[in-house]
Amino acid sequence: MKSTKIMYWVSTVIICLFASTAIMMNSKMAIDGTTHLGIPRWLGLEVSIGQLIGLVLLIVPIVPARVKEWAYVGFGILYLTAAIAHLSVQDPIGHTIMAIAFFGLLILSYSSFHKLQAEKGKA
Repeated sequence: MKSTKIMYWVSTVIICLFASTAIMMNSKMAIDGTTHLGIPRWLGLEVSIGQLIGLVLLIVPIVPARVKEWAYVGFGILYLTAAIAHLSVQDPIGHTIMAIAFFGLLILSYSSFHKLQAEKGKA
């Protein structure tokens, strides 16, 4: 159980640290990046707000499991869409790999979360 808990917290904290960069959505680099991908400005801001809400839902322990699952769904859609967007504008493959790597971390966090929930249910 201890290793599962460590995997859960490490992967979840990395995802949340990355999602916390959504605060910088008004930076010149973020605006240029979303423009390059063809994403409207309003959608970029909406996704940023969603990321901030999602990271709170994943980190706060008193949030019900069903709500956390929806946060995982949102992040999953975000990372897969990012990979597709980078491929569609023919960005360097590193951008796509980064999105897929975060999707992998998300899967690790999600599976460890469910293992912890199952172990908690047995106790």
